[in-house]
Amino acid sequence: MKAVWNGQIIAGSTDTVVVEGNHYFPASSVRQEFLRPSDTTSVCPWKGTAHYYTLEVNGQTNPDAVWYYPEPKEAARQIAGRVAFWRGVTLQED
Repeated sequence: MKAVWNGQIIAGSTDTVVVEGNHYFPASSVRQEFLRPSDTTSVCPWKGTAHYYTLEVNGQTNPDAVWYYPEPKEAARQIAGRVAFWRGVTLQED
């Protein structure tokens, strides 16, 4: 699976975990040069507190397009160390 935005592959892995229809990629599969820290957080009752990154690719930004749970609750432990995408990031199968 590949995550693509603004003409660039942001992440690629054969090891994604699907939760609520979202593919969570291993953090190690994400091209860190495209990530910018964000102060945004949100809370899911069963997964915990999500944190976000903004994507920056070829001079374009996509605020809070990447999220992750640094300390997921027990029910969501399978997404620890993983990130997911939205806001125009497309997923493509290899």
